[in-house]
Amino acid sequence: MISTLLAAVATAAPAALPALASSKPGTSPLPVQLQQPLPAPTLIPQTPIAQHAPWLTHGVAGLFVLAAVALVFLLAIQTTKQEGLTGSIGGRVSTDYKGRLGAEEQIKRITGVTAVVFVITAFILSLTGI
Repeated sequence: MISTLLAAVATAAPAALPALASSKPGTSPLPVQLQQPLPAPTLIPQTPIAQHAPWLTHGVAGLFVLAAVALVFLLAIQTTKQEGLTGSIGGRVSTDYKGRLGAEEQIKRITGVTAVVFVITAFILSLTGI
């Protein structure tokens, strides 16, 4: 198999050599269509904010990523409180006394703030065009 491949290359190579030898020195033996310059790359249009304040758009993008990671973490550590059918029909008893928030309530509040930050930064990033 390898010997037939080598024989095919050896017989094809001398046929290609005269074409290369006939070209003038200093010119390329490549076809004319490959010698033309490549077209200029098209630029992605940017908004004025992305053009003049890239630090702002990248800062908001960083805040967006941090909020996304924090939101995933906070939602993962929360415990679910399913009261079942009795809680949804009869409601639950609550008092008007509000003492200090427990750890679960603090995590719930922080999760809400993080979710708002996530949505606001997503909205800002959609307007900036990055």
